[in-house]
Amino acid sequence: MEKKCPYGFGKVLDMSYEEALEKTRKALQEQGFGILTEIDVREKFKEKLNKDFRPYIILGACNPSFAHQALQAEINLGLLLPCNVIVYSEDENRTAVMAMDPVEALNVVGNPEMEKIAGQVKEHLSRALDAVFAQRSP
Repeated sequence: MEKKCPYGFGKVLDMSYEEALEKTRKALQEQGFGILTEIDVREKFKEKLNKDFRPYIILGACNPSFAHQALQAEINLGLLLPCNVIVYSEDENRTAVMAMDPVEALNVVGNPEMEKIAGQVKEHLSRALDAVFAQRSP
C-alpha cells in the first residue's frame, strides 16, 4: 500500500519490522546508497526520556555520485544531506518504509541544476522502495 506525505513517499508492507529493515538496507545498497547514519529512535527515547516508542529507525542514505554532483552545483547543500529513509512498525505484521522526497526537499534551494539531480535521486530511492515491496514475504 502506498503511503505519502508532502515531503516523502513510501509503502506499508506486510512484513515484520526486522525483515523490512534488512530488505531496505539491501535495496538502498543495490541503488548505490550507503548508510552514513543510523538513529534508533525507539532506543534513544528509552535512553534519554525513559519513554516507550514503536520500533522506528532513521537511515541517513547517501549516493556518493549524486552527492558529489549536488555539492558541485550548490556548495551549501550539505545542510540538506543525507537523504533520510525511515522504517517503522505500523503493527506486529505491517511496517512502513518511507523516503524523503528529494525533489520537494531541494525545491527550497532555488537552483535549477538541482531539479535534475533531485529527480534522479528520487528515481533511485523509488526503485529501492519498489524492490523492498517486491521482496515481501508470501
